[in-house]
Amino acid sequence: MRVIAGSARHLKLKTIEGMGTRPTTDRIKETLFNMLSFYVEDSRFLDLFSGSGGIGIEALSRGAKQSVFVEQNKKAVACIKENLTHTHLSDKAVVMSKDVMTALRLLDDEKQTFDYIFMDPPYGKLLEKEAVLYLDDSSLCDEDTTIIIESDLDTDFSWVMDTGFWITREKIYKTNKHIFLQKK
Repeated sequence: MRVIAGSARHLKLKTIEGMGTRPTTDRIKETLFNMLSFYVEDSRFLDLFSGSGGIGIEALSRGAKQSVFVEQNKKAVACIKENLTHTHLSDKAVVMSKDVMTALRLLDDEKQTFDYIFMDPPYGKLLEKEAVLYLDDSSLCDEDTTIIIESDLDTDFSWVMDTGFWITREKIYKTNKHIFLQKK
C-alpha cells in the first residue's frame, strides 16, 4: 500500500497484520480520488474506521487542510500515527482512538463540519447505517458534505431512502463498492 499522489506520492504505508483491517487497494484508492480530484484540496476530511489511515493520508497528501482519523483498534492507531510521521503529515491530522459513535458525538460537540466523511466499517454489521443515521441530525455534515461508504457488493442501501440523504453515485469494483451520499 502506498500514497498515490501529492506531497507524499510513492511513499509506502504500513498496515497491521491479520484480518482486523482491510486496507483499500491502491487501484481502488486511485479511482476514488480521481473521482474527487479537484475538490480535496483545502477540504476537511473525516476518515471513520480508519484502519492504517491510507484514505485520510491520501487526502492530506493531495492538499486537504485536515484529516481526522477515527479508529478503536490500538495497533491500527499506532500504525496510523507511524504512517503520518513517515509521510510528514502529522501536523494536519487528528487521531482519535475511540469507537466511531463516541468520536462522532465528541466531534459534534465541537460543531465541526466536514467536506468529506469516508467510512469503511467491518462488513455485514450495519455500522455504516448506524453512523449515517447519526449524521442525519448532526452538525458534522451539511448539504456540501459528501459521505463515502466502502462496503461489500452484497450490502443493501435501500434504507438510505428513509434518511435525509440520497445516493448520488455508486461505483462498483470486483470485490466491493463505494456509495456516495449527500443531504437531500
